[in-house]
Amino acid sequence: MRYEALKTPHDHWLVAGEVLADTCSNSLLFPFLMKKIALLAAMGVASFSAVHAQDAGGFRIGVKVGGTYSNISGDNVGQITGANYSTDLGDYKLGYNAGVGASIPLTSDGFLSFAPELLYNRKGYEIKSKQTGGFSNPNITSVEDEQQRVLHYLDVPLLARINAGGLFFELGPQVSYLFGSKNKQQTTIKYSDGTKDKTESNGGFRDYTGISRDEAYKSDLAQFDISGVAGVGYMTEGGISLGLRYARGFNSLIDTKNQDNEPKAFNNAFTLQLGYLIPTR
Repeated sequence: MRYEALKTPHDHWLVAGEVLADTCSNSLLFPFLMKKIALLAAMGVASFSAVHAQDAGGFRIGVKVGGTYSNISGDNVGQITGANYSTDLGDYKLGYNAGVGASIPLTSDGFLSFAPELLYNRKGYEIKSKQTGGFSNPNITSVEDEQQRVLHYLDVPLLARINAGGLFFELGPQVSYLFGSKNKQQTTIKYSDGTKDKTESNGGFRDYTGISRDEAYKSDLAQFDISGVAGVGYMTEGGISLGLRYARGFNSLIDTKNQDNEPKAFNNAFTLQLGYLIPTR
């Protein structure tokens, strides 16, 4: 095989083997031979690395689906259910997400890329509140509410991604639009004689001002949210990926329409995503 005909990393290794087999018995040629083998090996590794770097850096587009684990946080969350209530956050709520995404190379070696996505994300929160005063019925000692609220979002993450082999790290902003909300509430009324009444409702709820709302009411919530996103994951050469992200909202979820005593509550969400991004070449 002639040196000028070498085209692939495999060719370089074949030449090295042929030269070694023909001349290794000649001790005078051995130092020269070793230099040639080292040069050919370096050329092969460089060619192999270049091919795989180009594959990693190509434009990709595909789909993503996964689970969402979300809640809210804030210094004044206790105000959400209004006066005469003590309020605590409940457990994180399990939801899901699905949508489309892309990977756009920003460097020729694929080390840095831009990863925009459009996702439907089912988030939510749970709050537990207890009222111990202000009752018109003197026999009532307390009223306990457990409110679960589902939030339907369109999320647009705009992330910068660092690719290190198959491992990737991502960071950037996310714009979210709230297009729907649904409430489920359980109320327990306790009486002085030790009895209690428990009711469950998929309908209305009481907002932080004490006004009863229907189940789909969302005018007390901010329509748009801006979040910061950080994540880590792994993607195979075939485009199958698994990633974990955390998103923290910067805009208060509660929108009280210019009222001064507005409670501050922010979205928090962890997402675990399985994706398939198809190379376009």
